[in-house]
Amino acid sequence: MPLELRSVTKRVGAHAHIHDTSVRLAEEGFNILLGTTLSGKTTLMQLMAGLEQPTSGTVWFAGRNVTRIAVQRRNVAMVYQQFINYPNFTVFENIASPLRVARVPAPEIDKRVRRMADLLRLGPLLQRRPAELSGGQQQRTALARALVRDADLVLLDEPLANLDFKLREELRDELPKLFAGRRCTVVFATSEPMEALLLGGHTAALHQGRITQFGPTAEVYRRPVDLLTAQVFSNPPINTAPVTKQAGSIVLSDTVRWPAQGHQQQIPDGPYTIGIRPHHVSPVAGGHTAARIDGNVLVAEISGSESTIHFSHGPLTWVSQSHGVHPSQVGDIARFHLDVGQCLFFDADGRRVA
Repeated sequence: MPLELRSVTKRVGAHAHIHDTSVRLAEEGFNILLGTTLSGKTTLMQLMAGLEQPTSGTVWFAGRNVTRIAVQRRNVAMVYQQFINYPNFTVFENIASPLRVARVPAPEIDKRVRRMADLLRLGPLLQRRPAELSGGQQQRTALARALVRDADLVLLDEPLANLDFKLREELRDELPKLFAGRRCTVVFATSEPMEALLLGGHTAALHQGRITQFGPTAEVYRRPVDLLTAQVFSNPPINTAPVTKQAGSIVLSDTVRWPAQGHQQQIPDGPYTIGIRPHHVSPVAGGHTAARIDGNVLVAEISGSESTIHFSHGPLTWVSQSHGVHPSQVGDIARFHLDVGQCLFFDADGRRVA
């Protein structure tokens, strides 16, 4: 059942929270809203759910204009980052509560609650109350209550943000399985680019109340239409620098240049901005398409089997992120290798041209 926003805006006083937005979400898989805090993710979800009314434009669901239909009359389930459970109810009663409101027969309630509890590994906890649960168990209870309804539209507003790393990984793996075969539209908001890539589906990149690009997640990541989208879809932030193309070469500085690669050969000579993601800048020598850049180490972080090094090169401040342990000391002059074939090229208006 498709959900579509048609020329939707949301203003509060003189401030535009959502600019003119038209998008048709995918009916299968996840629809991911990716953006930083205050980019408009929660406001868009509230407009989709009917919790807020648009200033202009319309919201359509399954071919029907639902803009003025109250949320109570829509089959919508929503889970927030701050999970909410009824403190005096058991886990069973928390999960069953929307089914009781809908007057589902008791045998069917029991069957559906237990099936959902098993999927979310809550079976042994059904008689406990929220105060007796860990944070992860409480969040899974909130998820189970939302999912047990078989809602037509499921909105997940950063539901994993407050969980520890291991549990986030587990639930991230489980969520696609929970929705497999279900006829509903799922929208998942996150500020984590890696989470979007792991969930797949389709992604809308959001910046200051605007959707800069919407499409298959891998496509938006690999081929952003503009610099804003590339910046939204990169963590650590994408490295950028002014360059010049001249006589078949790309010139970044007096000491860094390389022969134009692939589509780079087709763009006219002149100035551009390049973007290169940190994992394409490595202290380890790469293949024949690598260019060398020397930098002054500003910060060096080793996390498990990954090294993140912040360095400067003239006026540039860049980040390298690579597998393996590559110790560096602040103040060192270190050599890095750019996988120049992975550089994205943007024109003066920020549009990607290669």
